[in-house]
Amino acid sequence: MTSDLAGRRALVTGGAVGIGRAVALGLARAGADVAITHLAHDAASVVEEIEALGRRGFAVQLDARHSWDVDAAVAAAADALGGLDVLVNNVGGLVDRRPLTSTDDAHWHHVMDLNLSSAFYATRAALALLPDGGRVVTISSQAAVAGGGSGGVPYATAKAAVEGFTRALARELGPRRITVNAVAPGFVSGTPFHATHTPEPAQRAAVAATPLGRAGVPDDVAAAVVHLVSDGASFVTGTVLDVNGGAWFR
Repeated sequence: MTSDLAGRRALVTGGAVGIGRAVALGLARAGADVAITHLAHDAASVVEEIEALGRRGFAVQLDARHSWDVDAAVAAAADALGGLDVLVNNVGGLVDRRPLTSTDDAHWHHVMDLNLSSAFYATRAALALLPDGGRVVTISSQAAVAGGGSGGVPYATAKAAVEGFTRALARELGPRRITVNAVAPGFVSGTPFHATHTPEPAQRAAVAATPLGRAGVPDDVAAAVVHLVSDGASFVTGTVLDVNGGAWFR
């Protein structure tokens, strides 16, 4: 990763574990001060690693499904870092695999709020703080275009909506030179998502179907995010960058 983010201040939602943790540390290695949100996972170790890199680190507990909590968390992060230049909307998850006939209203809204509303809330709160030329990155999923696995209709639907949100926002914020892009991971091992929701045979099948012959790792996604928020991507907006080893082509 290139170290060209010196002086930038970034907020990564869901930054205590998995892809979010890798993104937070990748941004710090590239020179940014980084705040993260967390809900149930330990965030102290991530902040310690950020600070060990010589950057400012900050963590705030957040249930990203609630707009008032998001407003407060974004304000706290900006206050701790002295401002905000980069927002990475990473919070999300499958929650549970259920066929549509067994999907009640509560489950549907839980998944939508966790994956889609959370990005809306955080971005809305951050826009008053981001300078012209700021950066927004949302974390989507291969499921947005490939449909995901069985029992994941709400998740795939929410991630497809995240990509629509990304494109529409890129047009709206273009006059401020704020770029808005998405990263869509394929099968990424070493994350709670697949440890919880993807059986071992399905994980092996995913690797076998990947032309590059391996699973992704969280640092693969982090590298894509670091690029998109760097000066080198200042003319890239409204795009979805697939990080899936060739498993799916748009």
